[in-house]
Amino acid sequence: MKGSEWKDKAENLELELQQCYKAQARLSEQLVVEVAESRAAKSLVQEKEALIPTLEHDLSQARDECARLASVLEEKTKALELLIGENKELKSQYEEMRTRAVNAEAENKTLVDRWMLQKMQDAERLNEANALYEDMLGKLKASGLEQLARQQVDGVVRQSEEGAEYYVEPIIPKTCKHRIPAHDGGCAAIVFENSSGKLVSGGQDHTVKTWDSTTGRLIQTYNGCLGSVLDLSITHDNRSIIAASSSNNLYVWDANSGRVRHTLTGHKDKVCAVDVSRLSARHVVSSGYDRTIKVWDLNKGYCVNTLMFPSNCNTLSFSPDGQTIFSGHVDGHLRLWDIQTGKLLSEVAAHSSAVTSISLSRNGNTILTSGRDNLHNLFDTRTLEVWGTLRATENRVASNWSRSCISADNNYVAAGSVDGSVHVWSISNGNIVSTLKEHTGSVLCCSWSGLGKHLATSDRNGVICMWT
Repeated sequence: MKGSEWKDKAENLELELQQCYKAQARLSEQLVVEVAESRAAKSLVQEKEALIPTLEHDLSQARDECARLASVLEEKTKALELLIGENKELKSQYEEMRTRAVNAEAENKTLVDRWMLQKMQDAERLNEANALYEDMLGKLKASGLEQLARQQVDGVVRQSEEGAEYYVEPIIPKTCKHRIPAHDGGCAAIVFENSSGKLVSGGQDHTVKTWDSTTGRLIQTYNGCLGSVLDLSITHDNRSIIAASSSNNLYVWDANSGRVRHTLTGHKDKVCAVDVSRLSARHVVSSGYDRTIKVWDLNKGYCVNTLMFPSNCNTLSFSPDGQTIFSGHVDGHLRLWDIQTGKLLSEVAAHSSAVTSISLSRNGNTILTSGRDNLHNLFDTRTLEVWGTLRATENRVASNWSRSCISADNNYVAAGSVDGSVHVWSISNGNIVSTLKEHTGSVLCCSWSGLGKHLATSDRNGVICMWT
């Protein structure tokens, strides 16, 4: 019995010894892992310790940089305080200068008023001279010297640099003599050469053409324009043709050779109006939808002055003496500008809607304005007062650039309508003396020959009609 108990105990002890061996093996494995981890940790600590000098150096540099930035900040703060002080001083100077400017503007207005008064007095004297001239003209007609009496400028003696300018009595147009398909896409600008039967036209096909108004024959085509032609003007010597274009530029051609002399750039939007001084072939004015009027020197080929205003300008014209610019605007106002100083001289509400056309009489005493309110007003240039209004129930202005005109003898006005008709009024009594119906599209422009023989009209279909 005892032998079996000892045997059982020996087996138990042997089992416990095996478990101890297994536990020892596990502990040995853990010890190996922990030793490896300890060595890795020690290696990591050594690496971190090696980085400490570098980090201490970087920290030292950062402290130095911080000190430097603090010094720079202090300097900038002092500079800012100095600038604030200077700004206060400049504000004080600005207020003083503004006060002076207000005073100077008041003085300038007084001077302008005096100047306008002087101009009115001069105009009165000119009217007296015109009256004397008209009496003399009647006597000369009676004595058979009518040819000599037709040499007149500004109501007294009209003469260009090339010699005398002649014209004949305009007739009331009744019949369409020529119907010319002139341009593809529309024709918004026509103008007769001075003392000539040639008509110049510009269209949406980017071309300018000259026509014989007697035969209706095409004489010459001018190329080079990169946009639709919105307005035309010709120098008084007929040597240069200027076109205002939707390409934001103006183009100047030599009328004889057909070559482009200048491309005038500077407008930021389409150029819708152009005019040339009657006294000089050098000065040109233009207006664009960038709310500016620009004065150009053709001899130099660039802009010499720019006038700015709050409302786009649709049309403009030089005064007979070349010193004043008349401009018609989208806000319905007629404005007068001094070409030398660029100052606004006067302003009047001409129409309840946009002004589309300005035309000056040959004697310079009357301004014809047309507007989108379908009225055609006659202003006295001296007082800027309306002394006549022409209208017709059927006459409706077609666009912001529809042009009306005054006859060479200052007796008639012609204006086109959206229905294709053209109305002719007598200025003396305001009655319609002729209604012309040949166009099938809206009439955009009317131009009366200085020779008085023809009235030309153009429409949105590009057709030009010559009326006699």
